Amino acid sequence: MARVTIAPALFTPLMPVSLVGAQIDGKPNFMTVAWLTRVNFDPPMVGVAIGKRHHTPRGIQANKTFSVCLPNAELLEQTDYCGIVSGARVDKSGVFNVFYGDLETAPMIAECPLCVECALVRVVDLPSSHLFIGEVVTAHADESILTDGRPDPAKLDPLVLTMPDNHYWSLGAVAGTAWQAGKALKK
Repeated sequence: MARVTIAPALFTPLMPVSLVGAQIDGKPNFMTVAWLTRVNFDPPMVGVAIGKRHHTPRGIQANKTFSVCLPNAELLEQTDYCGIVSGARVDKSGVFNVFYGDLETAPMIAECPLCVECALVRVVDLPSSHLFIGEVVTAHADESILTDGRPDPAKLDPLVLTMPDNHYWSLGAVAGTAWQAGKALKK
């Protein structure tokens, strides 16, 4: 199979889709974010990269809190809407049923099967984005997505974004078990 050189920005074509929530001027605001990753195990932390021109960082920096809500495929239309309109111009507080947890300023989405509220730990200034690192304070899951008390990816039915084709995907079948599949190669 031949190797070809591609644009450096295309090396991660597969990203989890989330809705990041922040309280701005007393109202909940949500934006669609796919630049999301876990950055620490204990305490649990996530990193969310958001372009500097966006409205949501204003609420994150003011309150030092944010939420990360994982929508399922049923919420595709609302999720995409929150990514194509700006909270600076459109009030998105009525798109979802909103609830709050322990932090009180990290709005979460009742329709999303999994939401976490985060306390802001650090902001990393990057050339075109800010990387917001938050400690997960509380996780809220709909019972219907749990198997043995843990989120089950098949039941969660998360959305995944691919770039540069800009498509949303659903999760496929299990391909193998981590930390097990490669044991046969150990010497």
